[in-house]
Amino acid sequence: MTSSDVTRRRPVLEPTDRISEIVFGLIMATTFTGTLSATAGREDIRTMLIGAIGCNLAWGLVDAVMYIVTTLTERGRNLRLLQQVRATTQSAVAQRLIGETLPEALAHRLQPVEIDRLWARLQSLPEPPRHPRLGGRDFAAAMAVFLLVVASTFPVVVPFMFFDQVVTATRTSNAIAVLILFLAGHALGRHAGYPPWRTGLAMAAIGVVLVVLTIALGG
Repeated sequence: MTSSDVTRRRPVLEPTDRISEIVFGLIMATTFTGTLSATAGREDIRTMLIGAIGCNLAWGLVDAVMYIVTTLTERGRNLRLLQQVRATTQSAVAQRLIGETLPEALAHRLQPVEIDRLWARLQSLPEPPRHPRLGGRDFAAAMAVFLLVVASTFPVVVPFMFFDQVVTATRTSNAIAVLILFLAGHALGRHAGYPPWRTGLAMAAIGVVLVVLTIALGG
C-alpha cells in the first residue's frame, strides 16, 4: 500500500475536527434559542430562526476559510522543516528538527540512531516542492467544515417549527442539544481512549456552561 492509497482512505476531516465543528455550531445555535422568553410570539421565533441559521452560515464560511488558511500555513511550516532537515549536515540539528515534528510520546522513545536512519531516508527522497500546495481533498474538507457548522443548527431549531408553545419547544430543543453534546463527547472519548461515558457527560456539562456564559456575555 502506497502513501497515496493511505491518503485516499483517510476521511477528509479527522474525528476531532468533525466533533469540534458540530459542537461549535450547536453552541452557536443554542445561544439564539436560549434567549427566547416564554411569552415570545411567532414573529420572535421567526426572527430567532433566521438569526440562528444566518449566524451559522456566516461562521461556517469563516471556519471553512480559516481551515484553508491553517492548512496552508501548517503545510508550509512542515515543508520548511523538511527542507531544513535535508539541508543540514549535522546529526544533532537533524535530530532536533525531526524531534520537533514528532508527537512528544513518540519522540521521547526514539533512539538517536533511529532518528538518524529517518534523516538518511528523508535525504534520499526526491526534492520536495518549493511551496506548499492545496489539493481537492483540502477544499472538500473546508466544505465539510462549512456543512457541519450549518447542519448542527437544525436539530436545536426544528422544535420551534413544530411546537406552538415556546416553553415546550425550548425544553425539547435544550434536551436535543444536551443529547448531541453527550454523543459528541462520547465519540471524542472513544477516539482519544478516555472513558466514553465520562467524556460524554463532561462535554454536555461544558456545553451547557459555555452556552450560559455566551448568552450572559451578549453572544
